[in-house]
Amino acid sequence: MNNPEFKKERRSQRDYNLGFKLAVISQVEKGELTYKQAQKKYGIQGRSTVLVWLRKFGNLDWSKPNLLFMSKSKETPAQII
Repeated sequence: MNNPEFKKERRSQRDYNLGFKLAVISQVEKGELTYKQAQKKYGIQGRSTVLVWLRKFGNLDWSKPNLLFMSKSKETPAQII
């Protein structure tokens, strides 16, 4: 990864002002970056820091779990086919 766009500089927690958090969240919610790409690009420490920001400041509804992939059917995939 010799891409100059992805910096290896680490930041401390106090560097994350509200404007910075909202800018990162905006890019992730628009689909420009994944949360992992945002962490690498901006040197954000912690595995879940961006996810916490998304839940706290983002526009998506995190109150209900997404059950899209959980089937209510008791049939196995072979029985469905």
